[in-house]
Amino acid sequence: MSVKTMNVQDIAKRVVNKEDLFVLDVRNEDAFEDWKIEGDNFDYLNVPYFDLIEGIEPIQDKVPKDRDVAVVCAKGGSSEFVADQLVEAGFDNVYSVEGGMKAWSEHLEPVKIADLKDGGELYQFVRLGKGCLSYMVISDGEAATIDAVRMADVFINFAEEKGAKITHAFDTHLHADHISGGREIAEKTGATYWLPPKDATEVQFEYKPLEDGEDVKIGSSKISVQALYSPGHTIGSTSFIVDDQYLCQVTFCS
Repeated sequence: MSVKTMNVQDIAKRVVNKEDLFVLDVRNEDAFEDWKIEGDNFDYLNVPYFDLIEGIEPIQDKVPKDRDVAVVCAKGGSSEFVADQLVEAGFDNVYSVEGGMKAWSEHLEPVKIADLKDGGELYQFVRLGKGCLSYMVISDGEAATIDAVRMADVFINFAEEKGAKITHAFDTHLHADHISGGREIAEKTGATYWLPPKDATEVQFEYKPLEDGEDVKIGSSKISVQALYSPGHTIGSTSFIVDDQYLCQVTFCS
């Protein structure tokens, strides 16, 4: 019997919808304690893969048979081995997580958070595995990204699916905690890349300075930019007023 798999998109839906899942994490204990897949209605069991090479007896009475069980490792190989043993032991609802924690760390879940005036839309891209937030404004066939992370193609493809072309890529500040995808998006789409000049005194690449009070039109929506200095981030950290009603800041939009 072949092992069933569960992709990170499926897991993300369960997180967002607060659905039930039992996660069997077969990474080492320190890796699990440092970082794991988290969901409000998830339960966990962490037993390292090396403790299960000879068989699943150590966990056979701890894994439920009446719930979906997602077996996860670093990249997907070890979890498939353990899931296969569970299936052979009579567990029916067992899935190996495709790509493991590496895939989970890179997954972006787009969530629509607002309808804008004149038919525009505002989306939040939640990087559930890392806690980072990015945004996209779509209006009249144009799109703008805000704090896009390095998986640039996710944003480009999403805009195309919505029938829009990315014309502007904004970064609220010069990022130190993750790699920005703004420049790559600009290079691939021809979009204008914006960055606060107070954060860009030593950069060696081209950008358009994001000045206080700048208004940038995205289709029929308008993004108003105001400089807000955020302790703990950078002196150039900048916020965005979208459609005169939504405030987008570093990892926050309301």
